Amino acid sequence: MSNPLTYRDAGVDIDAGDALVDRIKPAARRTMRPEVLAGIGGFGALFEISKKYKEPVLVSGTDGVGTKLKLAFQLNKHDTVGQDLVAMSVNDILVQGAEPLFFLDYFACGRLDVDTAATVIEGIAKGCELSGCALIGGETAEMPSMYPDGEYDLAGFAVGAVEKSNIIDGSTIKPGDVVLGLASSGAHSNGYSLIRKILERAQPDFSADFHGQPFASVVLAPTRIYVKSLLALIQALPVKGMAHITGGGLVDNVPRVLPETVTAVLEQKSWPLPPLFQWLQKEGNVADAEMHRVFNCGIGMVVIVAAENVGRASEILAAGGETVYRVGRIEARQPGQAQTIVV
Repeated sequence: MSNPLTYRDAGVDIDAGDALVDRIKPAARRTMRPEVLAGIGGFGALFEISKKYKEPVLVSGTDGVGTKLKLAFQLNKHDTVGQDLVAMSVNDILVQGAEPLFFLDYFACGRLDVDTAATVIEGIAKGCELSGCALIGGETAEMPSMYPDGEYDLAGFAVGAVEKSNIIDGSTIKPGDVVLGLASSGAHSNGYSLIRKILERAQPDFSADFHGQPFASVVLAPTRIYVKSLLALIQALPVKGMAHITGGGLVDNVPRVLPETVTAVLEQKSWPLPPLFQWLQKEGNVADAEMHRVFNCGIGMVVIVAAENVGRASEILAAGGETVYRVGRIEARQPGQAQTIVV
């Protein structure tokens, strides 16, 4: 008779999974909100909608980190991609005025390395703390032969709420309004297939100093989370529209919040192109137009307000830790004109 087989023989280590849950519970606990009725450990997480909402509308978003993960594997640096994961979803739901309430993650691998997984999930918890949302659950899937050793995939899911009367949908945007840009922390989580192609060509020293930091830290800098500063702005004055600058860059994301009757004219010289993007453009010989439709180019979030509110909005955002640029204006759209132009 052949030897009895176990799940571990098949490549799945239940004990490692249990150890990971124990490791991440303290990190998840730091993100809890009063509305959480039951969090990590159950079959489902329970969350009560706050009584502060009269007509709450739930806003949801889901995303991953993309091929930025391949660079994290290459550099064996896993402490930032968790924040990336949270940022991509919470920044998305934020643009409609939603306060992020809770987040769930999905971590999939071929063989579970508890230390690596714990590092990633610590980053997820940090992202949740930065955005004020609770990490109330998730899934760790160990699937032998699905992924090479040392690699994993991430997906995340965020739910927020906004008062129905306060939903931001861009409908009030009109000519004369002003476009503000909030500085990004780097490439965020977009354009990494092109970035990796450029890196293959340039073969940089990842440990070398790049404007005061190791190049590896610059190219893997975590996505900035704009939640707390923008929620403060929304509470203080009317915000007409916001756009999270993700895949598609400036020219494809800003139109998503504009009425068809207007165009956003962005002035390229109104904000500095950060050193990383200068390096990428030079080493990859990337045209300006391609830069603007692939990368955020230093602007991670766009905010549109009435001209009379620009000063106050800039003050509030700066007080919240943001670097703010007046990057453009809203004009009447001409026949056949693109909805976002960089001049």
